[in-house]
Amino acid sequence: MSQSLSLPEDGASTVIATVTATVAPHADPLSALAQWLLSHRKVLVLTGAGISTASGIPDYRDDAGVRRGRLPIQGSEFRQSEAARKRYWARSMLGWPRLAQALPNAAHQALAQLQAAGHLGAILTQNVDGLHQQAGSRDVLELHGSIHAVRCLACGTPYGRAEIQAQLERSNPAFAQLQAEVLPDGDAQLEPDADAAFHVPACTACGGMLQPDVVFFGDGVPATRSAQAEALTGDCDAMLVVGSSLMVLSGFRFARMAAAAGKPVAAINRGRTRADELLAFKLQEDAESVLPRLAARLLSQPPS
Repeated sequence: MSQSLSLPEDGASTVIATVTATVAPHADPLSALAQWLLSHRKVLVLTGAGISTASGIPDYRDDAGVRRGRLPIQGSEFRQSEAARKRYWARSMLGWPRLAQALPNAAHQALAQLQAAGHLGAILTQNVDGLHQQAGSRDVLELHGSIHAVRCLACGTPYGRAEIQAQLERSNPAFAQLQAEVLPDGDAQLEPDADAAFHVPACTACGGMLQPDVVFFGDGVPATRSAQAEALTGDCDAMLVVGSSLMVLSGFRFARMAAAAGKPVAAINRGRTRADELLAFKLQEDAESVLPRLAARLLSQPPS
């Protein structure tokens, strides 16, 4: 049996938490979450776009889990269509610099502190922004890759995204002056057909097709990485979801796997999640509000 609790008025928003019967009935949700973490030794953290919005990186979905805006370019479309590659790289040229300048926010920093103190285990992230590593977190598995890396599909040569940005700006000087609305994951809004004359980057080693080292929509997570994520899920004794609606199966399946194995899953997420019925505990609030307060409570206590 579960019950609903309201967070004391030390935050800006109303928060409801669903807590299993093992949590003290009169505890406030923040204390209950702290108690929950202390009662598990190997908590796997699964993060999504909601943890990075306070760093200025837009997310994909609203609080109801509904996708905003147009559908992204599919992986097969990128690889098969020159027009799609022009569209992707033109938008990326304008959107990536903002993402590259983003800094970890208080939520990233709090997770790194909690991990360093032994209260959290590895981090499995759906994000491609690299902000967990910037904040000092270790044992981070980037489920969908990194937007800061590029590879040649022909010869496998790796590139830093900054190197490709320089190539894009040299080949497309007129685009460097454009202003565009920033979209999730280094994308940007461009008018239709604005990219018709855009020059896409090519591998300097073999002339082959370059692709950002991320999992495009419609593509699957690489088998080796998927196996690593499955191993982390199998090895944990609880899972904490932060800033993810889990609407994408590549993330949801790990929460489902943990719950099916009898491991409790908790979530800090402003809106609904696909796993709401599986959750033992949920705080509906922004991660950058909850996690620093959680860290302040726990850092003075040794892990259980």
